Amino acid sequence: MNKQLKRVSVVVLAMFVALLVSSTYITGIQADSLRADPRNSRAILESYSAQRGAILVDGKPVAESVASNDQYKFLRKYTDGALYAPVTGYYTLGEGATGIENSLNKQLTGKSNEQFFDQLNSLITGKDPEGATVATTIDAKVQQVAYDALGDNTGAVVAIQPSTGKILAMVSKGSYDPNLLASHDRASVLKNYDTLLHDSSQPLINRAIAGDLYFPGSTFKLVVAAAAFESGKYTKDSKLPNPAQFTLTGTTTKINNAEGGACGGGSTVTIETALVDSCNIPFAELGEKLGYDTINAMAKKFGFDSAVEIPQKSTPSVFPATNGDDATLELQSFGQGSVRETPLQVAMTTATIANGGQEMSPTLIDNIQNPDLSYLEKFKATSLGNPISESTASTLTQLMTEVVNEGTGTNARISGVDVAGKTGTAENGTGQPYTLWFTGFAPAKNPEVAVAVVVGNGAGQGQSLVGNTAAAPIARQVMEAVLNK
Repeated sequence: MNKQLKRVSVVVLAMFVALLVSSTYITGIQADSLRADPRNSRAILESYSAQRGAILVDGKPVAESVASNDQYKFLRKYTDGALYAPVTGYYTLGEGATGIENSLNKQLTGKSNEQFFDQLNSLITGKDPEGATVATTIDAKVQQVAYDALGDNTGAVVAIQPSTGKILAMVSKGSYDPNLLASHDRASVLKNYDTLLHDSSQPLINRAIAGDLYFPGSTFKLVVAAAAFESGKYTKDSKLPNPAQFTLTGTTTKINNAEGGACGGGSTVTIETALVDSCNIPFAELGEKLGYDTINAMAKKFGFDSAVEIPQKSTPSVFPATNGDDATLELQSFGQGSVRETPLQVAMTTATIANGGQEMSPTLIDNIQNPDLSYLEKFKATSLGNPISESTASTLTQLMTEVVNEGTGTNARISGVDVAGKTGTAENGTGQPYTLWFTGFAPAKNPEVAVAVVVGNGAGQGQSLVGNTAAAPIARQVMEAVLNK
């Protein structure tokens, strides 16, 4: 009998342990995923029962919750939705969220750990709970100028304040109106989402920080030049062989400079001339001499292979391993091959050069404020380190200023202001439209803004345009919008 009782006791104990483990797992580890499950109607109703905090640009709401007469109590409303969609993202009825709406969801709903006492106070007083307000770093004027300048093209614009990392503009096109996904009519939301999902312009992808990424083309030459100068083996006056055509090592594939012929006409060419005139052959040669490890180390210092949170998480830019294949390394050294970048990464690299070699953590968030006006978070500039020395940053600034004054980036000139920049015209395969780039900063001394512009699909002109004709004018308008404030 005692043996049977022991067996029953063991079984009962095991059941209690199993219950304890499973309940802990559900309430702890699985809590967030269960709360976010679109089938969880209770969580959905709860999320709409509180007034979600607003998202602000220049103190004005671009996303806010307004009273609704149905069971959900509040409806999310977006002002200038397509303009700010890459920043706000969307918040839908049971279909998830993106952008700031997603990454700061707990703060916006008042459910973050820091807001515990506010939650407790709401329970005690019976006051309706409210979420925190998120004030962004976006400048409304700069954002509008960037959006308008990009026009009907697909692509993106990112503008950063070099000394702080504040993102002044983040535009992605095609875009969409988040109001289409904010309805309380779930059937309508699903229909609109399906339409956006199958739109050929892929408006739901934030091209500034994510997606399939882009060949950076000649904008990547800034990384290679930085690696060369930091190695201590090269200066801007260092000379490289200057053939009119170059056969990639170990292959029969020949590459040319964009303008054809030798770079500058002599038998050798300096790194300075190669960068200013954006010549491919000298950078293929330079990349092969530096080696994969040296260039990759520099790329990583600038932020490659890292997912930056702004607070949305960006897709890491990549400089893939070449596995000792010199031909691949030579291609990647002028931004082709398999190297891929986000416009955010290009802007970060440029802002680092503008900031004397110090890279600041980019962010969209100026502050997060509770309903009682206390701050959950205030902006504080954060350094990510110094990928390059002040000397290298100064040399690159000089060369980038020459690019705009007399090289391939003349359409970025601003009267009375020294502008530093770099163009890029990336190939996407035989017969495919080019990807067109410009990145730069102004003024060249004491910079106020660094900008990266990418125009996809050849700006609708196939292979007839270059970065200077399509992207540089957009960047100029964005820089002028900052400088004229």
